[in-house]
Amino acid sequence: MQLNGQDVTPEVEAKVVAGVPHRLLIGGQWRDAEGGETFEVLDPSTGAALCEVANATPADGLSALDAAAGAQAAWAATAPRERGEILRRGFEALMDRADELALLMTLEMGKPVAESRGEIVYAAEFFRWFAEEAVRIHGDYRVAPAGDKRILVMRQPVGPCILITPWNFPMAMGTRKIGPAVAAGCTMVVKPAAETPLSMLALGAIMQDAGLPDGVLNIVTTRSSGSVMEPLIRDARARKLSFTGSTGVGRRLVEQSAERLLKVSMELGGNAPFLVFADADLDAAVDGAVQAKMRNVGEACTAANRFLAHESVAQEFATRLASRLGDMRVGRGTDDGVQVGPLINAKAREDVLALVADARDRGARVLTGGDAVPGDGYFVAPTVLTDVPVDARVVTEEIFGPVAPVVPFTSDEEALALANDTEYGLMSYVFTTDLRRALRVSEGLESGMVALNAGVISNPAAPFGGVKASGFGREGGREGIEEYLEVKYVGIG
Repeated sequence: MQLNGQDVTPEVEAKVVAGVPHRLLIGGQWRDAEGGETFEVLDPSTGAALCEVANATPADGLSALDAAAGAQAAWAATAPRERGEILRRGFEALMDRADELALLMTLEMGKPVAESRGEIVYAAEFFRWFAEEAVRIHGDYRVAPAGDKRILVMRQPVGPCILITPWNFPMAMGTRKIGPAVAAGCTMVVKPAAETPLSMLALGAIMQDAGLPDGVLNIVTTRSSGSVMEPLIRDARARKLSFTGSTGVGRRLVEQSAERLLKVSMELGGNAPFLVFADADLDAAVDGAVQAKMRNVGEACTAANRFLAHESVAQEFATRLASRLGDMRVGRGTDDGVQVGPLINAKAREDVLALVADARDRGARVLTGGDAVPGDGYFVAPTVLTDVPVDARVVTEEIFGPVAPVVPFTSDEEALALANDTEYGLMSYVFTTDLRRALRVSEGLESGMVALNAGVISNPAAPFGGVKASGFGREGGREGIEEYLEVKYVGIG
């Protein structure tokens, strides 16, 4: 690949990594962690260290919250138009530097550069969307039913926010939280995942250049997430917690947030069913399945997890899907033509292979893949399984990898029952050409989002979020900014 007309060499990669701050951003200053401790950031395609970044302590976390709390009043009083203009400048900077930032993301996370660039564009769109929403924070004025009083309803920033982002979409999950917080007039402390801190640190520098005042955005990188973040969540000055990650961690964070009754939004795990009905356009269904399964190497909470296909088309669907996945090129994300990168670390690879082994032990057949790819890095071959029992772990658990189990069904009722037989409820996929079935099934699915005849529907203008153990609250769309606002009622005599 090339960057700014140059071939990407190890020297170019090192320059891109070195161009990102490796310290904490607190109160507008880049500073070392207390005691000077650091931790390594690894390239998952090789296992080699890219660099070291500051390893924040609990004291550093509290300093970041000090800065956010200190900046809150002035930032809330900043004109909505100015807040929007800062986000707009951030959007433009992300677009201008998309190729460089995509390379940085690929180095720390592993996905192919083309996918990383797509994420940068997607991430930038959250800033553009919320730049426009900043000037559309509405209240209203009403006459009381008795006619003797007036009701004034206003929306105000909730206050300092604690934002915790995951490693799988290290830029987009940041802008999806930072964008509405900035637009609403909230300050924040952001903790990116230890596996992928560089994209967030780059974003912090971009927002400084865009004119964001000191203390509005504070970034703490740490290997000790629990010890650093729990004191902040329990601190009376924090008023909002937003987390994207596993359901298990989310449950613990909700418990911690209950002490101070924080406003909370949780975007948690998924076990998305992908339903293929007998009347589906199989070409479109296979195309959608490849997108829904293989985007981000399958490391996405929205990834299709269970492929439920009508018995009349299940074998053909599985065969065609196996052919497509088996032809995908696996390798380092910076290499030309690569479509599938590594998993994030060795444990992730072990976990995915354990799910495949369990399915095999229960009688599942492997149509393609099923094993680790030899060599450096944490690669798993794209895999399709058939004859998978419904109680196999690969069906009941979130896979987070390039594995597609195919399970047949005989009726619409059975399809819905299988689809809803999970504690999760984030995303569902439906392929059918029957409009009545499409609406009936979409209404019957227990999930916060439904992709109808599509493999990807994520959009900054739409509300993203789940139900059941997949969390609560919404990000994006008109609903996204409401998570960062409080409603105040003023009664006028």
